[in-house]
Amino acid sequence: MATEAMIGHGSLFEISTDNGTTWEPIAEVTDITPPSDNIDVIDATHMQSPGATREFILGLNDPGEASFEMNFIPGSDADDTIQAVRAARERVKCRITWPNDVTWTFDGILTGYEPAAPTDDKMTATVTFKVTGSYVTGVAA
Repeated sequence: MATEAMIGHGSLFEISTDNGTTWEPIAEVTDITPPSDNIDVIDATHMQSPGATREFILGLNDPGEASFEMNFIPGSDADDTIQAVRAARERVKCRITWPNDVTWTFDGILTGYEPAAPTDDKMTATVTFKVTGSYVTGVAA
């Protein structure tokens, strides 16, 4: 059976400040790290736990963070969008569209915008969102 693996080229990261009515694509994204679910593990051991062995139960899901790296162009549409989200200090909708048109949509809080300007390489920026709530998968319209 032939592989169905694909490269990330063609992926898209978008931000919506109006609850998903309109989407602003972020230009020149070079790398996307999607949300990564982690489930808390809670120690439920008690005085009569069988065999004096620890017992555990599952806790809450933590969707973690989502981030992307981009070519940093001060004053660009992408920079202006991220600066506006940073200044507003409000939750926004984020959407990743993968090369096969599958989407992951989630609410995020901007927690990091880190431009870098090396002497002998392109300027870049890393943008990080704390994901709040579950992400939803779908198919691009």
